[in-house]
Amino acid sequence: MANEKIVLGSGKLYVVEFTNTIPEDTVIETDANLLGLISGGASLSYNPSFYECKDDLGLVSKKFVTEEEAILKSGIMTWNGNTLKKLLSTAKVTETPNLRTVKIGGALNYTDTKYVIHFVHKDAVDGDIRITIVGSNQGGLELAFAKDKETVINAEFKAQPHDSTGTLIIYKEEIKA
Repeated sequence: MANEKIVLGSGKLYVVEFTNTIPEDTVIETDANLLGLISGGASLSYNPSFYECKDDLGLVSKKFVTEEEAILKSGIMTWNGNTLKKLLSTAKVTETPNLRTVKIGGALNYTDTKYVIHFVHKDAVDGDIRITIVGSNQGGLELAFAKDKETVINAEFKAQPHDSTGTLIIYKEEIKA
């Protein structure tokens, strides 16, 4: 029980384009790579599907993982048009000195850009936690502008295998002595 943690609080979400390797944490964790500050926390889900085969007498069985799905969800409260480009695979951004325009949609505009999505939960007492996946937002976009609530983009990043063993999630935790 000495190394068990009680984790409380949210963190920061960083995104960089995936170029066949995941950069070191210190390279990712810069202000330039901060996707936006989070509202509503973040959550990670991992869901394997199994197939089990058995003989008719129930003497022999074997179980296989047939599919896996990992999704990192987060509400992004601070954002701009460049954030949308990282969240939407059909977004195109153009800028002039005083105007940023984002055009969204059009199947011909689809790019299969993959990103390193890196969540960092800071904990000075028990040690930091880092969750890293490679993938893209597949949760679409909904922008709700209300008079009494901030506009938060709820992103759903679906993980894709990023190495020769099919890794979907890298979970790192600092261990304090």
